[in-house]
Formats: sequence, structure tokens, C-alpha cells
Amino acid sequence: MKQDFSVEGFSAPPRPSGITLHGQTVRLEPLDPDRHALGLYEANTTDTDDRNWAYLPYGPFHDFPSYRAWLESETGREDPVFFTIIRLSDNRPVGVASFLRINPGDGSIEVGHIHFSPLLQRTIEATEALFLMMKWAFDSGYRRYEWKCHALNVKSRAAAQRLGLSYEGVFRQATISKGRNRNTAWFAAIDSEWPALRACFERYLSPDNFDSENRPRVSLSSLTRPLLYKTDSLDFS
Repeated sequence: MKQDFSVEGFSAPPRPSGITLHGQTVRLEPLDPDRHALGLYEANTTDTDDRNWAYLPYGPFHDFPSYRAWLESETGREDPVFFTIIRLSDNRPVGVASFLRINPGDGSIEVGHIHFSPLLQRTIEATEALFLMMKWAFDSGYRRYEWKCHALNVKSRAAAQRLGLSYEGVFRQATISKGRNRNTAWFAAIDSEWPALRACFERYLSPDNFDSENRPRVSLSSLTRPLLYKTDSLDFS
């Protein structure tokens, strides 16, 4: 039987302009170099071997003026829309992330330009920051939430699936980055999957899920793994 591909009741969602996202452990503010640049630069200096920049098309920045100049070039744009991630425990900027490839007409949006300092990596704050971005997108009416990364970036690929974004394949020779070929791996979640994914995040982020040493009793990947689509199981007929 042929599927009915009509889209009923859809209206274009808003662009993420001038919004602040509030969580229990983090706050995501529109990137402001005057308020955030120095704190971000200092947080990034804890990455002593520049590994964080390996798969990004820019950086590393080895002096504050060049880093601030890059932040200024990305501030106030319609796409991408950058956020500074503020750790609430000490009100410190510890990373950035953005919405990009924002397409309200089709209801699709991507999360990317993720650069978490070592102070943010592998923390509850990091997970909540990405949850808040996904929550805003689906609650605002977007139908598709994308994550793309260099196909060799195994940490990013694992992170996408931990967050419940299903693997959709690789675009070969998609771009040239820092003079080298980049094959791009695609991941996404869609709106019909969001209620179950939201429940996974809420269970994982619940204070009851963490022991006295802040270790999760139930991992997020164990909650989201059953929800991931197998690409070869999709029916496009």
C-alpha cells in the first residue's frame, strides 16, 4: 500500500532569533563577544593539544584577538545562530553551539558548530544544553532536527546517537575542510520521535538518576538506543 505523504496542519515555525534557553544546570544565551569572548577563550585554553578543533573548519585560535575576531564574525547572523553555554554553578561561559541550515518552510533545522571546552565535555551540563536546543526546535514546530559531522569523527557520531539521532548515511566528498576531503555523516530525529526522546532526556537528567558522585544510574544511550531507526528498515514506497 502506498503511504500518504500529505502534510496536514503544518505552519512554518519561527526562526531562533534572540532567544535564551534556560535549564537546571545551564543557560544558553545569544553569543555576545563583549560578555562572552574572554571567558570562552580562557575555557578553551584547557584544551592543551587543540584536539577540539580537529574536525571544525576553523581554529585553533592561539591568541585572544584572533578568537574574538572569529566570534565577532559569527555574531548577529540569521544562519548560523550561535549560543554561548553558561554553566550556572559559577556563571562561567564554557562552550558554544548553534542552530544552522534553518529552513522554516520545510520545518528542518540543524545543530552544529558545537565546540565544548574540556570544562563542559562529558558533563550533565553538556547533555542538558543539547537537550534544550532540541526541545526548543520541536516545541516550536520543526519537523526534522539534524546533526552532521565529519565521517571520521567517531566521538561526534557516537554523541549524535546517544542523543537519539538516527544515522542516515554518508555524503561522500561533501566538502573540503582545511585542505582535506570531508565525507559527511548525517543523523536526524523527526517530530514523531520527539515525545519518546523527551521522556528519555527527562529520565536521564532527573536528579534521582545520579548517585552521590554524580554518576548516572541509567545511561542516556541505553534509553535512546531502542528508539534509533535502522536506515535499511525505512519504507519509502
